[in-house]
Amino acid sequence: MRYPVVIHKDFDSNYGVTVPDIPGCFSAGDTIDDALTQVVEAVECHIEGLLLDKEPIPMPKSIEHHQNNPDYTEGTWAMVSVDLSKLSGKSKRVNITIPERLLTLVDQYASQHGETRSGFIAQAAMEFIAARSVTGEIA
Repeated sequence: MRYPVVIHKDFDSNYGVTVPDIPGCFSAGDTIDDALTQVVEAVECHIEGLLLDKEPIPMPKSIEHHQNNPDYTEGTWAMVSVDLSKLSGKSKRVNITIPERLLTLVDQYASQHGETRSGFIAQAAMEFIAARSVTGEIA
């Protein structure tokens, strides 16, 4: 899942990073690269806590959705990727059947985005469940 983040820096401070779609999720680092690495860990920890508490995972909105928020006017925007499949506990091997054409599309997409088939399917399922939880379709 890709979350927009806003990077900010005050004089004589580290780079701070805020994740607008996950209230209370923020991080910092000595450099922009360090700050972006640290915020991925912060998002993973935050989402892990939500999963343990059986809370819905916040769906990311676009950068454009957040740009008019006055809290972020001086910031620089970036996107960070979080592999949700790593957060749900130990993996279990399963056998599924899906149409060959769909499997080809899954493999192409996963390959183009540096993901594995299993990681992509797990992330897609998590995003689907999170989206349905927000709309109340899944309790």
